[in-house]
Amino acid sequence: MQITTVGKFAALLVAFGLVVGCSSKGSQSTGTGAVDPNEGYNSSSTSGADTSSGVSSEEAALRAITTFYFEFDSAELKAEAMRALDVHARDLKASGQRVVLEGHTDERGTREYNMALGERRAAAVQRYLVLQGVSASQLELVSYGEERQAATGSSEEAWAQNRRVELRK
Repeated sequence: MQITTVGKFAALLVAFGLVVGCSSKGSQSTGTGAVDPNEGYNSSSTSGADTSSGVSSEEAALRAITTFYFEFDSAELKAEAMRALDVHARDLKASGQRVVLEGHTDERGTREYNMALGERRAAAVQRYLVLQGVSASQLELVSYGEERQAATGSSEEAWAQNRRVELRK
């Protein structure tokens, strides 16, 4: 009985390795018009300054972004996310405030794989913030995997909204 369990576990590990090794790193665009609130951010369109608070409208717009989206099966930050995270890093360094980084995935994949992917995504945001000078003790990581969907449905649009990290203050 012991050998059968070990054999099954070994087969599962090999299968998992094949799935991870064969996964695509490219963009999975289906032409369905997936919504990414960070995509296409144009800093020149918000270059004015808010004279009442001394904060530029660009900085205010970036500070309002607290959800960072990822490509299919990826934990790599997009350039749009990095711009917003730069503003959050300055705020966190100045305030010393603690935040929670919640990693999420779409429904595809096993529960275990999605929990790990959500954690890798949150860790990518954490790594970026720490490189910007934020103390690691200010950042708590949580992975919800596929458990807390932002959008329901099995379309590319819904999946794109679910592949995210949320910064919660």
